[in-house]
Amino acid sequence: MTTESLVTKQKGELSQCPQTLPSKSVNMSMEKMAKEEERFQRAMGLQKMIKRWQNSHTHCLWQMTLNQRRKLYATLRMQNDMVQELALANKQLLMARQAALHQLFEKEYQQYQQELNQMGKAFYVERL
Repeated sequence: MTTESLVTKQKGELSQCPQTLPSKSVNMSMEKMAKEEERFQRAMGLQKMIKRWQNSHTHCLWQMTLNQRRKLYATLRMQNDMVQELALANKQLLMARQAALHQLFEKEYQQYQQELNQMGKAFYVERL
């Protein structure tokens, strides 16, 4: 065997050697794995973003219903305050009317007393 034939034989054996093929396939599979990992990371990022959006959407809906309930309770409180204010206003008006009526009765009493005095008469007042 000549050296040339030995070299060509070794080249042929090397080209068929399973070590060279797996290194290329390992490189290819590493690239595929890196791409898959990148795709997976992107998908996970999108899922996290969707989850955050859903949470914020739920929170927003909750806040809206909370605001509606707050408005309802505020309206009820205001109505209750108005009822109380009306009750107090009516009470104050009643007291003012009673005071005016008392003054009117006092004035009429004094007028009757003056008329009776002019006639020489008086009211009977029991003394204790």
